[in-house]
Amino acid sequence: MTRGRCRLSDARRIALEELIARVALGDRAAFDALYDLTSAKLYAVCLSLLQDRPEAEDTLQEVYVSVWRSASRYLVNGLSPMTWLITIARNRAIDRLRARGTRQGTTPADEVAAIASTEPSPESAAIRAQERVMLAGCLEQLDPTQAEAVRAVYLEGLTYADLAAREGVAINTLRSWLRRGLLRLKDCVSR
Repeated sequence: MTRGRCRLSDARRIALEELIARVALGDRAAFDALYDLTSAKLYAVCLSLLQDRPEAEDTLQEVYVSVWRSASRYLVNGLSPMTWLITIARNRAIDRLRARGTRQGTTPADEVAAIASTEPSPESAAIRAQERVMLAGCLEQLDPTQAEAVRAVYLEGLTYADLAAREGVAINTLRSWLRRGLLRLKDCVSR
């Protein structure tokens, strides 16, 4: 069941990446489709920060102007295109808060501090959870020796030397395991 969900989200991610690439080429139909698929979420981001519907609507318009202008700078890198879009929306909303704070006599730092949190947003938490599930699935596809080496070094923080000593292998052998494991992980994650 989890794999089905990953495929669906992968399909959505790929569709959004394709739309962004077409927007970068000036495709208005792709821009309309991107707007239809993402505007509700981005409006919610703007509204949650600004707490003012008309201002959130204006900010959303600025977000899509920015997307239209900067779509060519979006690089398909395996990360969620929604993360890129939400970052643009959040930054535009924070810029609005700063401007509002200046107008209302509060400092921009006061406004930003009021909304800043060290906790991940629900969207970030969901994305991270999804990425963890995907990574776990990809690790399961590796040779057990490679998977254990990758987990130990990159998730548990063991040094190459410590892991090589624990496994009783030469450090160059361990590096080969890691290199092959990381290449296979990269291929799996990019699918």
